[in-house]
This record gives sequence, C-alpha cells and structure tokens, in this order.
Amino acid sequence: MSIADTSIAATAAALSSVAAWGAWKASREANVTASSVAQIERDRWHKELTPQLRIKLETGARHTLYVRFDAPAALGDLTVELTIRDDIDRSGFPHLAGGPTPEQRAEVIWGPYRFNPRVQDVDELGRAVSAFTLQPGDRQRLVVEPSMRPSWYDDANGEQRWRDEYRTETIRLWALCTASGHKPWRLSFGVPQDGSWAVGGT
Repeated sequence: MSIADTSIAATAAALSSVAAWGAWKASREANVTASSVAQIERDRWHKELTPQLRIKLETGARHTLYVRFDAPAALGDLTVELTIRDDIDRSGFPHLAGGPTPEQRAEVIWGPYRFNPRVQDVDELGRAVSAFTLQPGDRQRLVVEPSMRPSWYDDANGEQRWRDEYRTETIRLWALCTASGHKPWRLSFGVPQDGSWAVGGT
C-alpha cells in the first residue's frame, strides 16, 4: 500500500470515527431531551392530581378540626398525616443565660392549638396525629385543645399572656398526602379560628 493509500485510509477511518461520535452524541442528546420531556409531563400530571383538602376549626365544649377530601376522585383512597407547625422556626435562636434551652423551645407548640394527646393516636406533645385514610367526599374529625403555655411563662399573668399571643392566629399545619401509585404531596394550611374552611397549598 502506498503512502497515499495509507493516508486516505487513515483519513477515512478518522472521518468514520467522527461520524460515529456525532451519531452517539446526537442519540444521547435525544435521549436526554426525551427524558426531560417525560419528567416535565410526570411533574405536570402530579401537580394536576394534587389532593384538594379543606380544613376548618369548630369550637365549643369540644374543639374539633374537620378535614375534608374533595377531589380528585381518580386518586381513590388518600392517606393523610397532619402535623402542627410552629408560627416561626425557633431552632436557630440563640440560647441566652437564664432563658429557655433549644430543647425546651422544641417541646412547645408555638400556636393556638394542639391535637389532644389523650385521644386518636396523637403523639405525647400533641403535634402530630397518626395517618388516616379518606375517600373523595369523606371527612375526618380530630379533637384539638388550646396549646400549653411554656413552663417559663410562670408569672401571675403567664397563662393570659400566652392566650393573648395566639388569640387570633391561624393553626398552621402540614398535610402529607399519599395515594397508591403516586409520589406524595406536602400541603400547607393556615386554618383560621373563625370556623371558615382553609384550602391547602403546595
């Protein structure tokens, strides 16, 4: 084989390699694009199926939270886990000499109500209630009670000061919702104390 033939063969091989690499890159980019489009579609579908929950407070001799699952019916059985949120995150607050420790602050529900820890599989602090299942159109009743004042509100007016702080504040909640075949949804609620329904958001 002459030098010219060798050069031509080498050039052809190089061009073939470049073409193969280009085809591989194009295929890879097409796969990435297809995966991205599929993920966008899955996310859109997941958002469209977000459970429509409503929660309201009914006060009286026995304070009750009503949780209603309105739609979409396509989800079938919906499992709901409710957790009471604090008014603000205090985990990063500095510890001042003579003041409450981070552990003491964490033991307080900083809001107007807690779940009644003596009923319905509620944790001992009253922050979370065990998961329950709803079908579209169903509702669940949960007993709540006024939150406990912190131990360091120990002066003569401590109880009243605590009640005054949260007299008109909303009950802040997380609702973790799960349905078979779907990723979970985490919805936030601010339930007013006037008896009106609160609708959750993502």
